[in-house]
Amino acid sequence: MKFSLPALLFLALGLALLGPPAASADIYRYVDANGVLHFTNTPTSSRYSFYRKETSQPSGIGEIIHRYASRYHVEEALVRAVCKVESDFDPRAVSAKGAQGVMQLVPETARELQVRNPLDPEENIRGGSCYLRQMLDQFDGNLELALAAYNAGPNAVRRHGGIPPYPETVNYVDRVKQALDYYRRNRDTLQ
Repeated sequence: MKFSLPALLFLALGLALLGPPAASADIYRYVDANGVLHFTNTPTSSRYSFYRKETSQPSGIGEIIHRYASRYHVEEALVRAVCKVESDFDPRAVSAKGAQGVMQLVPETARELQVRNPLDPEENIRGGSCYLRQMLDQFDGNLELALAAYNAGPNAVRRHGGIPPYPETVNYVDRVKQALDYYRRNRDTLQ
C-alpha cells in the first residue's frame, strides 16, 4: 500500500496530536557478585531478569495530592514523598500490618479521619494529608518527629522523647526526607 506525501504528513500530524502513549516499561534487575542490586528498563545483558512492570501513575494522583496539600497547608512535596515511600503511589497497596492505599492508612486512623474506602486515592490522600497536618501540629512543625509519628504513632514518639529507636521508623524518616528533597527539586514528577 502506497501513501502520498500529503497523506503521510496528515497521518504524522494526527499521531502527534494524540500525544505520547501512556508511559510504561518493564523493569529488570540483577544482583552482582557483591550483592548489589541493579535495576534498568533496558537490560544490556542476560544477567538481568524481569522484576516488574512499571507504568505511569494512576490518572489524577498529582491533582489529588495538590488539592489536599493545599487544603491542609502541607507542603506538596512532603505529601508526594510520603506517598512515594509508603506505597510508590499504588492506590491498591496493602501492608502486612493492614495499612492501605497510597498513604498507607491503618484502619483505626482511617476511621478517625472518616476515610470510608482507604483504597480510593481521593479519600486516602485526603485522610493522609490531614493526618500529616495533625502530626506536624502536634510536634510543633518538627518534620522528623511528625514523620516518625506518621509511621510509628504519636504515642511512640512521645514515649521515646523523639524518634523511636525502631529500625523501620528511623529508616522511614530518612527515606521520606530523601524523597522530599527530590520532590522539592523536581516539582512536576511522581516518580
